[in-house]
Amino acid sequence: MIKAKITSTAHYVPKNVMTNFDLEKMVDTSDEWIKSRTGIQQRHIVSPEEASSDLSTRVAKDLLLKRGISAEDIDLIIISTVTPDHFTPSTAAIVQKNIGANNAWGFDLSGACSGYIYGLETANNFIISGKYKKVMVIGVDTMSSILDFTDRDTCVLFGDGAGGAILEPSDSESGIVDSILHMDGFGGNFLHVPGGGSRIPPTVDSVKKRLHYIKQDGKKVFKFAVKGMADVSERILAKNNLTGDDIALFIPHQANKRIIDATSDRCNISKDKVLININHYGNTTAGTIGIGMNEAFNEGRIKGGDYILLSAFGAGFTWGSILIKW
Repeated sequence: MIKAKITSTAHYVPKNVMTNFDLEKMVDTSDEWIKSRTGIQQRHIVSPEEASSDLSTRVAKDLLLKRGISAEDIDLIIISTVTPDHFTPSTAAIVQKNIGANNAWGFDLSGACSGYIYGLETANNFIISGKYKKVMVIGVDTMSSILDFTDRDTCVLFGDGAGGAILEPSDSESGIVDSILHMDGFGGNFLHVPGGGSRIPPTVDSVKKRLHYIKQDGKKVFKFAVKGMADVSERILAKNNLTGDDIALFIPHQANKRIIDATSDRCNISKDKVLININHYGNTTAGTIGIGMNEAFNEGRIKGGDYILLSAFGAGFTWGSILIKW
């Protein structure tokens, strides 16, 4: 049976760094408060001329370079994001133009913090259909574009960044082994951007009311995220007759270190097998897992034959887990 195998990984974060001490000057917060509750020490923020397509284009070019192929070899581009450059054209279309992927079609996918694993699952099914040979998936978010820097409950959490992969067919054991994905729309009001769409179009009033920024009920989201990520990670291991000891590396969504610890504890995955980089980047939403995967590969933490576990939880609510054999 054909599987979808990851053949290239890459990531990019903007050069500008915003530390917790920088935020202390903007809102009523402190470095100690942020670190103790989230694990975040700093985050990267785009410059005024950068948008999601710019971050994605850098990742796309690096993916091609590492794989040693031309942009014209790509069949499909999937951009997972909740911060596209525009409603239309899609960010995927802009990236396709920027890299010269003249033979590719593509689209944007909105799955919030679960966007990257939603994108991998989508690419996986395109690959195993037999119709597509090379699919590029990029998770990217420019969260600073929808952050209210007067709201200390949200502005301390997020950063900007992108990570991606190329997936290709494999007839070996390597590739995506299994996935479990979920969505529960009843959680929508706990983490959302109220304005900007057809429900609340942009108006002077909507801007004055700050409706175009992300809003979050932190306690509710934390409660659901801990249960959702832990449950689905535990289930996918049991479904495939594996335990935490069989996992070489757990790459969780980087939203909150306490959520990551709770999930790894439930799955009995030792701390040295858990990738944590939230201290450097904050929550880059759809970017976190792709960034983590590329960092892990570059550092030699992923080797052929390893079982890699991915898990995420995001607005929607959306959540899920993917099991990969490298």
